Amino acid sequence: MQEQHLYEYAVIRFVPKVEREEFINVGIVLFSKQANYLSARYILDENKLRMFSTELELYCLKDGLRVFDKVCQGTKEGGLIAAMDIPDRFRWLTAVKSSCIQVSRPHPGFSMNLDATLDKLFKELVL
Repeated sequence: MQEQHLYEYAVIRFVPKVEREEFINVGIVLFSKQANYLSARYILDENKLRMFSTELELYCLKDGLRVFDKVCQGTKEGGLIAAMDIPDRFRWLTAVKSSCIQVSRPHPGFSMNLDATLDKLFKELVL
């Protein structure tokens, strides 16, 4: 029988004008200390994003979201943050920031299959 894992997730948001506090959900980051798991999934629907913001600099948004990949994977390209342990990396990714890429506050749950849970959350909250 598979074990239930406590997890936390946060929604990754594109906020084109921070002062307006309007956003579009573009991804999910999911973490489980128990399972030693940290993964992010995001999508850039260029047409949708351009309708939301006419001043969109897509390359900046892409570069910012790639940081999630580097930090989650713990690669050298992720710098000092990626070298931290998984719980600290998740806390860094979900810290409050005043930038065009923000995340929701973390939400908890239980899952027997974290990859499937990430897929489900992505479909429900982003697509």
